[in-house]
Formats: sequence, C-alpha cells, structure tokens
Amino acid sequence: MQIQDLPYADPGVPDARSGPRFLWWLWRNQLGGQLKSLAWGLLHFVSVSALPFCVGLAVQAVVERSGTRLALTGGLMLLCGTGIALGDTFLHRAAVTNWITAAARVQQLLARKAAELGSALTRRVAAGEVVAVSTGDVEKIGWFVEAVSRFTAAALTVVVVGVGLLVYQPALGIVVAVGLPVVAVAVLPLLPRATRRADVQREKAGRATELASDTVAGLRVLRGIGGEELFLDRYRRASQEVRHAAVRSARMWSLISAVQVLLPGLLLIAVVWHGIDLARQGRITVGELVTVYSAVMVLNYPLRHFEEIAMAYSFSRPSAKRAARVLSLQRSTATGGTREAEVPGGDLYDPVTGLLAPAGRLTAVVCGDPDAAGRLAERLGGHPTEPGRSVLLGGVALDGLPLDGARTAVLVQDKDPVLLSGTLRDLLDVPSSGAVRATDALAAAQCDDVLEALVQGAPAAADPMDAHITERGRSLSGGQRQRLALARSLVTDPGVLVLDEPTSAVDSHTEARIADGLRRVRSGRTTVVFTSSPLLLDRADRVVLVHDGEAVAVGEHRDLLDSEPRYRAVVTRETDEELAAADEGALVGARQEREAMEESA
Repeated sequence: MQIQDLPYADPGVPDARSGPRFLWWLWRNQLGGQLKSLAWGLLHFVSVSALPFCVGLAVQAVVERSGTRLALTGGLMLLCGTGIALGDTFLHRAAVTNWITAAARVQQLLARKAAELGSALTRRVAAGEVVAVSTGDVEKIGWFVEAVSRFTAAALTVVVVGVGLLVYQPALGIVVAVGLPVVAVAVLPLLPRATRRADVQREKAGRATELASDTVAGLRVLRGIGGEELFLDRYRRASQEVRHAAVRSARMWSLISAVQVLLPGLLLIAVVWHGIDLARQGRITVGELVTVYSAVMVLNYPLRHFEEIAMAYSFSRPSAKRAARVLSLQRSTATGGTREAEVPGGDLYDPVTGLLAPAGRLTAVVCGDPDAAGRLAERLGGHPTEPGRSVLLGGVALDGLPLDGARTAVLVQDKDPVLLSGTLRDLLDVPSSGAVRATDALAAAQCDDVLEALVQGAPAAADPMDAHITERGRSLSGGQRQRLALARSLVTDPGVLVLDEPTSAVDSHTEARIADGLRRVRSGRTTVVFTSSPLLLDRADRVVLVHDGEAVAVGEHRDLLDSEPRYRAVVTRETDEELAAADEGALVGARQEREAMEESA
C-alpha cells in the first residue's frame, strides 16, 4: 500500500479484543510494507556496522604498507557508503509510508464505526475521547506499528555484529558478546514504571482534551450564565496535572536514555582496556583493536532503537486500548440486514410504543421526557441504542434492511444537529431525490436572515451560497443553525423524515412560518415531528401522545387539549399542583351539578 493509494477501499475488520491484539492486527495487515522496511533497515544498519571492519582493515593495511589491501579496503568502504545512502533513503521512505498508512487505516476504521453507530456513539463514549483517539492516539499507534520493523532490523544487526566480532577476534569478541545482552536488557526493569507514568500522562491528557472539547462546544451557554471562568479554572488545573504527569514521565525516560548512554560507554571502556592489554601482549594487531573499538562504538546507533521501541510501545499501548474500545462497540442491530436493499414505503409503525405515522401525512409526537423522545426518534430511524422489536415501514422491519437502505428510507434529524465547516453550497450538497430545490428548502426553513448574516460575514461572497460557514456554525445563533440544519434535511427529501424538536430555538412567529413551510414542502411525504409546541401541533394532521413508553392518545391538537389532561400538562406546561387543582375543581363542579339535579328532582 502506497500513500497515493489512500484511502483504503476496505480497511478490514480489526481485532479489537485488546490494545496489543489491535496493534498486532495492524502490523499483519501491512506485512508487505513491514518487510520492505526490514530489508532496507538491514541494508542500512549492516552497512553502518561494516564500516569499522573496513576502517580496521585500512589501518592494518597502512601498518603493513600494503597498497593493494588499502585500495581493496577503499572499495569496500565505497560499497558500504552506497549501502548506507540507499538503505537510509529507502528505509525512511518505507517507514513513513508504514506510519501514514497505519494511521490512515485506524482513522478509516474510526470513521466507519462512527457512521455505523451514529448518534449512539456519543451516548456510549465521550465525544472528547473520540476526538483524542482520532487525532493524537492515531499518530502514536502508527509510530509503534512502523517502529517494529526498524527495531527488528536493528536487533538482527546487533546479533550479526556480535557474531562477527566473535569470529573476527574471539578474545575481544567474547567481551562484546557478554556485554551486548546486558546493555540491551538493562532498561527492562525500568520500563514498567515508565509505562505506568506514560499511562497516567495519557489518561490525564485525555481528560483534559475531553474537558476542552466540551467547554468549547458549550462556550456560548457558559458565557450566557457566566460560567466560562469556572470551566477555565478547571481546564487550568487539568492542564497542570498533565504537565506534572509529563514531567514525571520524562524523568523516567531521561533515566532510561542515560542508561542507554552509560552502559555502552562502559562496554566501550572495557573493550579498549582489555584490547590495549592484548595488543601489548601481541595477541591482536592494532587494526583489529581499531576494528573492535569502532564496531562497539557504532553499535550505539542500532542499540538506540531498543529504547525507541520501548517508548513507542509505552505510548501506543494506552492509545491502542482506547481505539480498540471504540472499535469494539457494536450496534444493537446488524448492519448487513437480511433483505434486499430496496427502500420500502408505507406507514411507519413502532410496535414497542404503538406509535403509528400514516404514509404521506404530518404526524406530531408529544413526549414529556426529552431523552425518551430522542431514543424513540433513533429507533424510528432504524438504529436504536438498545435491542428490541424492530420498527416497521410498510410492514417491512427496518432491522432487516441493510444500514444504508434503512437510512435512505428514514432520515432522523436530532435535536442538536451539527453543521460542518464549508460553504452553504457544500452544506446543502447532500444525497437527495432532487425534488426539493435548495432555495425552496431555505425558504421553508425561514433562512432569509441567515443568508443575510452569512453575506455580511463574508463580503467577498456575492452569492449567499458561496458564503463560508465556520466549524459547527459557531458564528451563527442557535436558531440560525437549527434552521440551516432543517433546510439540509428538507433538501434530502427522504421518504420518511423524523425531526426531533426542529424549532426549539426560534421565536413563535418564525416557528409558525416554519410549520407552514414544512407542510408545503413535505406535502404527500411522511413526516414525524417530536415537539410540544402548540404552533406545530396545531398544523399536524395527527398528534400522538407517548406516555411512559406507550402511545396513549391519538387525535387532533385541540381535541386532545380538551380531553386528555396528560397531553395538556405537557403542551401547556401545567404543574402537578395545577393539574390536581383542575381535577379537584372538576370534581367539585360535578358534585354541585349532581346536588342541583337531586334538589330539582
């Protein structure tokens, strides 16, 4: 896989049982790139490690005044230099490719999981954690997956050089052979503590990221209630905790780095000390001493990769654990379905609550519990948060349809829709039937003032459709964002449109005009609106009251106001005391009427 071939046509099915299993799965799925990196790494490291042997041969050739051997050694050094240049260049290329492709695979997996779970994702995992996984954690995971092949090449090089020194000069080679394993494993006792400190740092950083993300998302509300300073202080404390944890982690890694420098230095001193003694005794030549000395010194380079792989694993393990936790989340229903991917039509019926939305009509649903209304809206869209009996569309179970088919049949707009950054034209460029034009949808959603605000904010845009919308539409008010989201849903023109409180942030006059526009644009199409607004309820063809998870009353708005106290309590916001007083008044009135009838009799 090359970078230019990204994105993957299919990122695969990850092994998300644990963080290490996920890392192993990633490594196996780019085996070709790992083998390339390993091959180029071996060429590079072996060429670097062969230079000391060339230097030793050259020194010995000078001592013995052999021009032929010196010329031959020069040729070998040129060959080693070529190997170093080629190996380093293509190792870097292969390593970066492995890093980017691994990170891209993880990002695609996360994006696919987010699309699969929909709004249920943030109900089960904090939004800040999802952001942390898809940004910083992805980079750390890619780092470890890429570093494995380079570490393997470095480890093999250390073994090859150790064996070569034993064969070349056994007297000194035995010292190197004994010292190298000690140098390589000396940091292992320090790794558990370093890993724990790195885990603490990552955990605190994740919490700080979540806090920052939630604070930014709710900044407008916080300013309205004067709570921005409180949350700012919380973030300051969280960031200071991250800083202290990072310092403690860095101290341990600096100790590991010091050990990686100290022990090879001590090994080098031991080799030189023993080598000088052997040279005095005439047991080795000067060239052999220079060769062994240079080889041990050059071995510091591949040995540094032992520290890097330890650091990469320590940092990537918690990241992989978080990524695996997100990727292991499953929908309560299957995504493949059991039926053909044709979009059904007809009445929308929920057997759990008994809610029926007749085809081609505007049905308003009144539910006293906003959370219950949100869950019911999700279930009507065919992606419930909990398993249960499937919603039926034209008698066909939505759970039996492929996920794409279910979402094509029923579109759900939740109460907090998200606007992505880009132009208004990009916002409204969504899959649609083509029956509803963007201008008609904007007019129905009463977006005239929104268009004016966008043009004022972008003087260079002559056409409001080319005006830029900031991330999440933060430059717009809540009501303006809500109306743009409604226009986007109307442009899509699905067979069934489910709206959860689509006018909660607009004034009553605008709400009345939106209700008329909604009826006009959705004429002959099935529309379900979750609302308690009398203006919307009065314009609905059918109103259903859902109480305690059951549809208990069906009718028109005015009839339900007169005949159903529970409906009246939700719509008019009557308190329990007012309801009790009204019931008591009704009883008193009935008793007085009965007494009057008895007296007249």
